[in-house]
Amino acid sequence: MATTAIAQSEYHSLIDFQENAGKHISQMKETRHPLMLTVDGQVEAIVLDPKSYGQIIETIEYLETVEGINRGLESMRDGHGVPAEQVLAELRQKLNLPEKQ
Repeated sequence: MATTAIAQSEYHSLIDFQENAGKHISQMKETRHPLMLTVDGQVEAIVLDPKSYGQIIETIEYLETVEGINRGLESMRDGHGVPAEQVLAELRQKLNLPEKQ
């Protein structure tokens, strides 16, 4: 996965952010770069625009889904799990449903 370096201009003290929040938020919305808020020179918070945050959440959900699918496939290759046809047949029998046509 590619990483993006955060420009030094995106680092601001928390006090500066508090005093100039409107300006910083406008800049963030325009550039779509996160703001790194510092206290005593250490990053203590990161501020993202809503669209960037949403994209991060969607990416995480996608990667978690892919990881889950891969774990399931690996489990089946290792001989664990039950084939779907067997599960469906057992459900039809348990629920007294007619056999598949």
